[in-house]
Amino acid sequence: MQEKRPDGIGTYTSPAGGWGALKAVARTLKHQQIVAQGATTLLKANQPEGFDCPGCAWPDPKHTSSFEFCENGAKAITWESTSKRVEPSFFAEHPVSELWTWTDHKLEDQGRLTHPLIYDHDTDRYKSIEWPEAFSIIGVELNRIGDPNRAEFYTSGRASNEAAFLFQLFVRAYGTNNFPDCSNMCHEATSVGLPKSIGIGKGTVTLEDFDHCDAIFSFGHNPGTNHPRMMTTLHEASRRGVPIVVFNPLKERALDKFAAPQNPIEMATLSSTPIASEYHQVRIGGDIAALKGLMKRVFERDAEDLAGGGGGFLDRIFIAEHTAGIDDLRRDLEATTWGEIVKSSGLSQDALFRAAETYIRAKKVILCYGMGITQHSRGTLAIQQIANLLMLRGNIGREGAGICPLRGHSNVQGDRTVGITEAPDKALIDGIERAFGFRPPEEKGHNAIEAIEAIRSGRSKALVCLGGNLAVAISDPELVFDGMKKLDLAVHIATKLNRSHLLVARTSIILPCLGRTDLDTQSSGPQSVTVEDSMSMVHASRGFLNPPSALLKSEPAIIGEIAKATLRGKYHIDWDGMVSDYDRIRDKIEEVFPIFYDFNKRVRVKGGFRLDIPPSYRRWNTATGKATFLVAEGLNEDPLFNHPDTLMLTTIRSHDQYNTTIYGLDDRYRGVWGRRDVIFMNKEDLAMRGLSDGDRIDIASNVRGKGPTRSVRGFTAVAYNIPVGSVAGYYPEMNAVIPLGHFDPLSGTPAFKGIPITIAAAGG
Repeated sequence: MQEKRPDGIGTYTSPAGGWGALKAVARTLKHQQIVAQGATTLLKANQPEGFDCPGCAWPDPKHTSSFEFCENGAKAITWESTSKRVEPSFFAEHPVSELWTWTDHKLEDQGRLTHPLIYDHDTDRYKSIEWPEAFSIIGVELNRIGDPNRAEFYTSGRASNEAAFLFQLFVRAYGTNNFPDCSNMCHEATSVGLPKSIGIGKGTVTLEDFDHCDAIFSFGHNPGTNHPRMMTTLHEASRRGVPIVVFNPLKERALDKFAAPQNPIEMATLSSTPIASEYHQVRIGGDIAALKGLMKRVFERDAEDLAGGGGGFLDRIFIAEHTAGIDDLRRDLEATTWGEIVKSSGLSQDALFRAAETYIRAKKVILCYGMGITQHSRGTLAIQQIANLLMLRGNIGREGAGICPLRGHSNVQGDRTVGITEAPDKALIDGIERAFGFRPPEEKGHNAIEAIEAIRSGRSKALVCLGGNLAVAISDPELVFDGMKKLDLAVHIATKLNRSHLLVARTSIILPCLGRTDLDTQSSGPQSVTVEDSMSMVHASRGFLNPPSALLKSEPAIIGEIAKATLRGKYHIDWDGMVSDYDRIRDKIEEVFPIFYDFNKRVRVKGGFRLDIPPSYRRWNTATGKATFLVAEGLNEDPLFNHPDTLMLTTIRSHDQYNTTIYGLDDRYRGVWGRRDVIFMNKEDLAMRGLSDGDRIDIASNVRGKGPTRSVRGFTAVAYNIPVGSVAGYYPEMNAVIPLGHFDPLSGTPAFKGIPITIAAAGG
């Protein structure tokens, strides 16, 4: 007799993609009430004369098909292009105190914002306000603060290059480098770690490199949900016999088998393609140990081959000509025992030997990684071990090989390229002075963690958000929510309502903006914006839908008006001129950042252009002028890693989710339907605690030295295929157990993917 599972928990046996994905897209179009318009809109996604998908940053192919969107990309597009509207009458019916009780899904599902709004404390409601008055109030409030360093300016990765460039220009002209950014919460470890290894905080591969690689190694990511267009690339690689070696705690369906919706044979025969040739379920927090195991085995096999008269497996020419520090790495690996590696990684020595052998036998290897690597308290060090592994065999700077960070939002990398950073370098400061005639502040500003600390302590009194949902995205919501309510000014440039908007300050303003799918017309005519994908390709994006309201303004236009109202002619920057024609913004981007040479000309070429990535050509902008092997001391990321009562929690996204946006309550590939209040656990861990599948549990953080314990109550334990000692729960719900102080000290990235916790049966 089959054991009864908890309500809403089952088993999904179909492959990722396939008919399940097409049915989900159809349901999404119907739910957003745009069946006919939505289908037309999807066909313009990621096309040369269309718009860039507002979802993930996976690069576009060479536009050989009109079907270049995926299931979750379709959800992102229809979520934005919905026919639903949130007009002033909505707020007349619903006070903020009521809206606070709604779920995050219900808040955003109400539709597109149509009017600028200001919060009225007397009625507890947002009400409409005229644009000029809104800009005037913002300017007055920002100037009232006195010290620009008491204001925080947050950026979402959805913002275009043009909007992000104007935003950083305004903020620096205002007088601060306080740029908490969504990068701080996802791939900051990449931005900090890789420059010390290879000289730049970006990946080195192109999409075409996947056509030439001999093996793909995949660490800490779930492409079927978080960057589904990557599945087409993995599908093609698998079908031509490329080994795909996966290291991930959960057995994700898309990395197991995938049916390509564009493949008529697979669709007609209900067949699929296996993706992972090896699947290693590494223990949460065991990535550094696994990487050290792979490298240790490469050194061992190299020595064995040399002893047998062979030439060895290290790329000695590359190492001698292009690297430094290999002796320190070798000593660290020799001092690390296999027993320690096996215990910390949760993988057998045989499994690591097999994976290392695959790596050794391949001539050209691409290693991909996601936030399962970056969002740890030692994420920066883990990324540097990835670079080490690739460098041992010369797998950086040649065709078919390299490092591939999988970025999240569609322009999160571009925002950083055009100046969204709390730590400006001399080139950025000099570039702004060259282009605009003033020298901005040079001292480091606040990242996301530092901004929240400044807000909660009362040192910062204003927050201006260019998109996003900062209060929900970051860890420790109880602390964050309380701090944001103490602000004097909160400004949100947004397309939809979210929970951050309900944390009302003394003055709270919502400014509705155009989305990626909307037609943007300025005085010179229709405009295009640009974005940079995760492989450093820059291309144009042009919306075509009539905006949801005639009152909406573009993000560049809103930023320009805020700048004028705040700066009041300071530095004589031509905000109106740049907003009237985005070519002028791009001219200024080129002037500040010479890497964008001939920007307007090159971006008009089909497919755009690739920015210069020196390590792709074996040029190393490091302190030594060479790629550098860097040592990570030890293996474990937390002192309680092996404590018998402690489990390591990772936060995950459901398949009906993108970042903090919840499209629905199902997680199809993991067999979860209509709920999010679950914790995935190994059966042995349940039994050790006297628990069973379906029991209600309480969860408490066990992070020493990071403040009081954080906890959530009444979640449902779900028996799942996950390593012993590891558990998983949904983001952002699990943020409540993550102290704000639990982050990677080298990058400031919150450790969302590695939280020591304890679990007990739910209290009465």
